[in-house]
Amino acid sequence: MSGHAFDVMIPYYGDVPLLQAAVRSVQAQDGDDWHLTVVDDGAEPGVPEWFAALGDPRVSYLRNPRNLGVTGNFNRCVQLAQAPHVVLMGCDDLMLPGYLRTVRRALRRSPEATMVQPGVQVVDAAGRPSSSLVDTAKRWVYAPAGIRTVPALLGGEDLAVSLLRGNWLYFPSVCWRTEALRRHPFRADLGVIQDLAVVVDLLLDGGQLATDPEVCFRYRRHAVSASAAQAVTGARFDEARRFFRGTAARLAAHGWPRAARAAHHHWSSRLHALTLLPSAAPAPRPMAALLHHAVSRAPEAGG
Repeated sequence: MSGHAFDVMIPYYGDVPLLQAAVRSVQAQDGDDWHLTVVDDGAEPGVPEWFAALGDPRVSYLRNPRNLGVTGNFNRCVQLAQAPHVVLMGCDDLMLPGYLRTVRRALRRSPEATMVQPGVQVVDAAGRPSSSLVDTAKRWVYAPAGIRTVPALLGGEDLAVSLLRGNWLYFPSVCWRTEALRRHPFRADLGVIQDLAVVVDLLLDGGQLATDPEVCFRYRRHAVSASAAQAVTGARFDEARRFFRGTAARLAAHGWPRAARAAHHHWSSRLHALTLLPSAAPAPRPMAALLHHAVSRAPEAGG
C-alpha cells in the first residue's frame, strides 16, 4: 500500500488543453497525501512530452499500449490505484483548491462511507457557469433537499430509490473507497450507464454515501449538438432498458420493493430522452429511438 491517502486518476481521451487544465487543478490541492496518475487511452501527439517536462513527482503519466475504451480504462485506473481512496476525475473537469480538504472533512465525519459526493458547480464547454434542465432536475427534484445545506450520510433502499428516480451524483467528482470499487468493477457490457450500475452494486453490498455541500469541483457539461444527437442509437437506449430491467429484478430479490419500482419505471431516463428530441429532429432514426425509450411500456421486473 502506498503512503498517500488519495489517488486521483484521470482516464484520458480527448482535448489536450482541457487535460492540462485538469492536471493543474489537481496540482493546486493542499496536503501531501495524494498522487495524480493520468492514464492515456489515446494517441494525441505531444502529451507524453508535456508530462515529462512537468517535473512534478506527485504526477504520473501512463499511455495504454492499446485503446481500452471508456469502461476498460476506468477499470485499469482502479487497478492501478494504491491509496485507500480514489477519484476517477474527468479529463475536462476541474478541482477547486478545496476539493481534497472537503473530502477529508467528510471522511473524518463519516469514516465508514464508501463514497463521498461534495458540492459541484456545473460549467459549460467554455468554463462558464451553466444551468441545464438536467442539472436543475438533479439539484431540485432528484437530490434529497437537505444535502444542499448540511452534510449527510445516506445509504440503503432510500438512497437507491433516490438515485434510480434520477441519478443526481456527479460521477467524476465522487471519491470512492478503492477496495470497494475493486470488488465491484465497471461492467464491460455497459457503455453509458456504468457509473449508476457500480453505485447500485455498492449499495446492495452495504455501501454508504457521505455528502458535503461545499462546492469544490467544476463539472464540465458540453452542449448536446445536432451531430451528437444524431449519434444516439437504439442500442444506447436498449442498454438503459436492459440495465433498469435487470436492476429491478435484483432489487426485488434483495427485498427492496420501492427501489425495484423506481428502476422499473426509470422516469428520469425517459425524460432525458425527451430532452434530446429537439436536437435529433432532423434525423428520423434517432428521433424514433428517443421516442421509443421515452414512451414504451417498461417490462415487469424479472419479465
